[in-house]
Amino acid sequence: MGRRMWIKHFIAFLALALGAVSLPTQAAPPPLSIYGQLPIIEAMALSPSGDHVAIVGMAKGERRLLVFDKRLKLIKAIAITRTKLRGLAWAGDQAVLVTYSNTVGLTGFTTKKAEVTSVIVVPMDGGKLWRVFANRPGITGGVTGSYGVIQRGGHWFGYFGGITRMANVAGVLEPDLFEVDLQSQDVREVARRSPHPGHDIDWLIDNQGAVGAWSELIRDSGDWTIRNAERRVLATGSNDLGQFHLVGFSPDGAAVIYAVRDKTGVSDKKGGQDRWFSVPLAGGTPQPYLDDTQIISYFEDHGHRLLGVISNEVNGDGHFFDARNDQIYKNIQKLSRGKRMNLLDYSDSFTQLAVTTEGSGDPVSWWLIDMQSGSARSLGTSYDLADTDVGPMRMVPYTAADGQKMEGVLTLPPTAFLAGRDVKALPAVVLVHGGPAAHDVAGFDWMAQAFASRGYAVFQPNFRGSTGYGTAFELAGHGQWGRKMQTDISDGLAELVRQGTVDPGRVCIVGASYGGYAALAGVSLQQGIYRCAVSYAGISDLKRYVYFDKAENSQYDPLLTRELIAEIGAGHDLNDHDLQAVSPISAIDKVRVPILLIHGSDDTVVDYAQSRNMAEALRKAGKQVEFVSLPGEDHWLSNSDTRAAMLQAEVDFVLKYNPADTGK
Repeated sequence: MGRRMWIKHFIAFLALALGAVSLPTQAAPPPLSIYGQLPIIEAMALSPSGDHVAIVGMAKGERRLLVFDKRLKLIKAIAITRTKLRGLAWAGDQAVLVTYSNTVGLTGFTTKKAEVTSVIVVPMDGGKLWRVFANRPGITGGVTGSYGVIQRGGHWFGYFGGITRMANVAGVLEPDLFEVDLQSQDVREVARRSPHPGHDIDWLIDNQGAVGAWSELIRDSGDWTIRNAERRVLATGSNDLGQFHLVGFSPDGAAVIYAVRDKTGVSDKKGGQDRWFSVPLAGGTPQPYLDDTQIISYFEDHGHRLLGVISNEVNGDGHFFDARNDQIYKNIQKLSRGKRMNLLDYSDSFTQLAVTTEGSGDPVSWWLIDMQSGSARSLGTSYDLADTDVGPMRMVPYTAADGQKMEGVLTLPPTAFLAGRDVKALPAVVLVHGGPAAHDVAGFDWMAQAFASRGYAVFQPNFRGSTGYGTAFELAGHGQWGRKMQTDISDGLAELVRQGTVDPGRVCIVGASYGGYAALAGVSLQQGIYRCAVSYAGISDLKRYVYFDKAENSQYDPLLTRELIAEIGAGHDLNDHDLQAVSPISAIDKVRVPILLIHGSDDTVVDYAQSRNMAEALRKAGKQVEFVSLPGEDHWLSNSDTRAAMLQAEVDFVLKYNPADTGK
């Protein structure tokens, strides 16, 4: 078959596969448990050959790791009911690597709990599962960083950071680098940590399993250095906020690529971005790399050679350096027919691809694409919803009060709920993302869809400080917590009111982490905009957050403290009154509406006391407040039962204080 005819047949097949058949419309909205429980499919990974695919998801009422061959014949199923999944990858066709974490208690540290990461190796030859470093009692604290896998001499090796017990006794919590034979379980030390406390080492492993390049960052000063395998200095610089990192090797493997953020966020050529540079491994002068492209993420091979990039825009296009691979990627993107497409994984030959699509009418569909046969196989969806139960979503551009251009995601009630009614003057939920260095896209968001299913318009603003729009836009949020970042949110709401979509008298604000802070600030630092507020794991006391939660986390960290103070906006002094001025707990007297606080007891990112203390202060002041504690839950809502309980609590609260339309 000729190439053009093959492409024509493939396009026809894929277009048919992506055009899912609509399910019957339900008379009532789906149960909240459908949105609140962990997704039916959570993760997917392809083996390098493309002959196997691993999936984590629900099967026969149980959460499992499922392994299929390329014909989708099931060859292994393992229950992982309570595992907090953090990653899924292959070591050849030899083994699946499952990265997970547990919350553990600590002694001798200011913080009482920490999230410890581990890696389980699942052999495909029928052997027993085993944990990386399990046979090395001298290494403690699980896996501290994964640096890739490579094949050498018929074996696959993994590279992991591990903290030795001797280092731990000495109070040094930086890892050494180890090579682990993923068949024999043998462990070999590859590189040592810095002997100097407060010096961070990062390594790049090449396709032969050697350290091809490494960097050192001094946290006290922000000075950094890159060296090659022979310890020759390749590049140096300084960034007082530590915004520097190794990216990988050039496509030909002859140079190392790294990224540096300008201190002011303003580059020589355009309005602010992380600058990428390339320097030969043999030595030479660093040169700008892809200087005409803003980059949000990138693709690499097993030896960390760069294969392609995704531009730093919320809906940015991807680009692969190999012309054939680039054409395949663009064809798949086009055939997604306006839905958001995410490339999850790919075989070494780039003939098998794992992708998801999501968007209006699509509750995250998982696809296995075989370019050789021209097939696209649906593996299911993340949520058991009819297409008519997925609320339509779109980006809404708007202008903040000071003229800054931005946008947000608007999700409307699904067609099954609206039943032909006009989309006018709807009750609304403003749902604020965490980070704040993050952003929302016009894709399926389980929490937004849950509120939309109950009749709310849901608005997710990408305020200044968000990622996805270039570094200048992100850095514009520095110093604006509780200030312009907060009014950016309400300015977006005002635009929806102006358009007639939202009823200004029926709006609540909801968020998690930084979004939880914004929810609390929206009814304390601001007044008269929202009827209620819901904060999950939100920050109420910024001085406590900067000083106690961060600066005293085992030892004073000058780099992290400088970064937080610059981000929040408090000069250079932890006692700066500005921290109090933008702390919701300092504005309790201004609160006039009900507040719901929810927090996981195992949160290691935002101190549980942030919500507990806020609840106590609100009660003492005679304010309307409810506090829901989630036992055993972490910052990321990793457990299905408590995640569902959290969603039920917040939706019930919003329905109580900001009733939605009945749809009748």
